[in-house]
Amino acid sequence: MKGMSIRWRRREMGVLDAMTGWMSARLSSRQLVLGLSLVVGLCTGLVAFVLKWLVEEIRLLLTEGIGAGQMSWLYLVLPAVGILLTALFVRYVVRDDISHGVTKVLYAISRKRARIKAHNRWSSMVASAITIGFGGSVGAEAPIVLTGSAIGSDLGKRFHLPRNTLMLLVGCGAAGAVAGIFKAPIAGMMFVLEVLMLDLNMASLLPLMVTSLTSACVSYALYGTGAMFDFSLKTEFSINIIPACLVLGVVCGLVSLYFTRSMNWFERIFARLRGPWMKFLVGAATLGLLIYFLPALYGEGYDVIEQLLQNVSADDVMHNTLFYGQGTQSLLIYLALVLLMKVFASAATNGGGGCGGVFAPSLFVGALAGFVFAALWNKVLGIEDGREGYMAAQNCVLFGMAGLMSGVMHAPLTGIFLIAELTGGYQLFVPLMIVSAAAYLTINIFEPHSIYAMRLARKGELLTHDKDSAILTVLNLGSLLEKDFSIVHPDWDLSKIVVTIVHSHRNLFPVVDGTGRLAGVMTLDAVRKYMFRPELYHQYRVRSFMQQPPAVLTTSDTLKTAAQKFDETKVWNLPVVDEQGRFIGFISRSGLFSSYRKTLVDFTAE
Repeated sequence: MKGMSIRWRRREMGVLDAMTGWMSARLSSRQLVLGLSLVVGLCTGLVAFVLKWLVEEIRLLLTEGIGAGQMSWLYLVLPAVGILLTALFVRYVVRDDISHGVTKVLYAISRKRARIKAHNRWSSMVASAITIGFGGSVGAEAPIVLTGSAIGSDLGKRFHLPRNTLMLLVGCGAAGAVAGIFKAPIAGMMFVLEVLMLDLNMASLLPLMVTSLTSACVSYALYGTGAMFDFSLKTEFSINIIPACLVLGVVCGLVSLYFTRSMNWFERIFARLRGPWMKFLVGAATLGLLIYFLPALYGEGYDVIEQLLQNVSADDVMHNTLFYGQGTQSLLIYLALVLLMKVFASAATNGGGGCGGVFAPSLFVGALAGFVFAALWNKVLGIEDGREGYMAAQNCVLFGMAGLMSGVMHAPLTGIFLIAELTGGYQLFVPLMIVSAAAYLTINIFEPHSIYAMRLARKGELLTHDKDSAILTVLNLGSLLEKDFSIVHPDWDLSKIVVTIVHSHRNLFPVVDGTGRLAGVMTLDAVRKYMFRPELYHQYRVRSFMQQPPAVLTTSDTLKTAAQKFDETKVWNLPVVDEQGRFIGFISRSGLFSSYRKTLVDFTAE
């Protein structure tokens, strides 16, 4: 059987190699990229369908028969089982970290030359389906973005495409994933522009459009052309609600701040826990208890959003809870509790070993924030339905979703177009824009980066629209190291120095002690006037001529840091040491800017 499997795999690889060679020989580079973007669109559309189907089937299988009026012990057990199965799958099958999907795509773009491991084409999809189907309080969007990006990266690697084209195909995979899972092609393109921060030009715009449209059309064919949420506009936009929209935008920005910082705080707690079993126990216990008392936290939460948009009864929203049968007066309290606890449920899911993203949780929290805001705004100001300035709760659900996406992901355009495409609520474009802009401006006061990007930004590994910063982020410090320097030791006398100078073609010498640590640097100019006087050979030693470098780089520094130190010190060479201070080599100003210029040409080439 094993031999048959190997022969089958070799035959498959031979067919793929033949197809790759045929396409590369007959298609121009532009035709090839467009063809691959179409393939990526087809694949991401199908993958999005499979993932949504798996999640829904698992959820229905496990929760069918739970009565609406009773609290079920299954809500304590199912999420824990899902996290355990996912953790075992990742640990023993995948054997690699697959969490924080969008962050992994950003890291691959900035530090891995847009190369993503092949297993991400399927591993994130399987893991997230198990996690969410069993009740994990996360979203499937980040895993599907990683899946789509991995498909694009794999195709680009197979055709040996250059880095900028490979980066474009990774962006196509992400755009197709968003477009396919939401049936939102414009939002898919905006996601790549705002969240992945890829610059769009006319050459890259068309492949992204082809992928997004193709993926959305696959979803249309499999799901129908209707919007994801059934929404009918009951209250049209009026200029009288602009003040309320501005206030809601600020509220969404502050809720986004709470969401982001609480998520990071709780994730740091899990990072300090020792061992996967301890993380599992804490995550499973936290998630199980939260879902037991607040069942709206079960899964992605899109069913709750649908209920709020349809203005169903309070009991339909508060099923299986202590609030069931309490009437509408308890609904706002229940929704506020769910809003506050959603971030902890999501962090517990991933921290305990599950797999999922914060895309759906941010939409969920935004919907609740919008609904609660509308109720409080109308009640406090005494505005009744039909009067000027009245905020319709269903409309505010949409506004809140756009606002939270704008704040948490720093993606106002994605939020605006996604909500419009999810619901068909294009008549509300103006208030969506107002809320999104206000939320984005509010969160920017406190957090300059999105929840996806902040981890990389702290390490200086984030690729941005700033070309100068982006190129220095992409360049690798190790590739610019120069090691052809003659090492001298502090106790060497002048005679040894002269012999070393004779055999060296450099005028700079690193001074290294017996443990390999950098003690200083010595220049040829410092020795020049003594080297031709033999009577002084045993009177002077290296330590007499060495000096401390104006700055030292470590192997963990980025080239952006190196460029800043070159600018501050005005020197031509800077030594590089490892974390223990051991000398590694030098980086030269000329080498850095030569690589900078070459990479700039690659970046701007179409």
